[in-house]
Amino acid sequence: MFSAMIARKVVHSVCRASSLCPAVSTVISRGYRGDAPEPTIIEIPLPPWQERTGESLEIKKKRLLYESRKRGMLENCILLSLFAKQYLNTMSESQLKQYDRLINEPSNDWDIYYWATEAQPTPDVYEGEVMDMLKEFTKNKDMEQRLDAPNLEYLDKSS
Repeated sequence: MFSAMIARKVVHSVCRASSLCPAVSTVISRGYRGDAPEPTIIEIPLPPWQERTGESLEIKKKRLLYESRKRGMLENCILLSLFAKQYLNTMSESQLKQYDRLINEPSNDWDIYYWATEAQPTPDVYEGEVMDMLKEFTKNKDMEQRLDAPNLEYLDKSS
């Protein structure tokens, strides 16, 4: 506070001696008035989710693994890719269908994250065996370090 007063006095004394006075006083007294316009938010509708028919289980698992890894937010990328690594190969066809719907139908990735972490209640349409598995996985009872998505080496069956 004291140094600001000294700085103001120095600026005003220099200002009197030069022609910069109007510009300097304008800068010193300028502040935010809160009259900025509100940003316009444009919501882009997404096409409705449709179950893929005629897809083999092998192709479906590979697609779901990819979609688990490539999310719109890092938190879900890590969570879902590690979940897929652990459970995807042992899921039944019914569980794969539930998982496909869970990760692809909601238009907001934060919803999936909040449901998995139980920060918000899960809608009835997504409740089921797979959501229960995901919620339990998210609790991380073994206290694993989950800082990054898994490497892709585990996909290579030849090694």
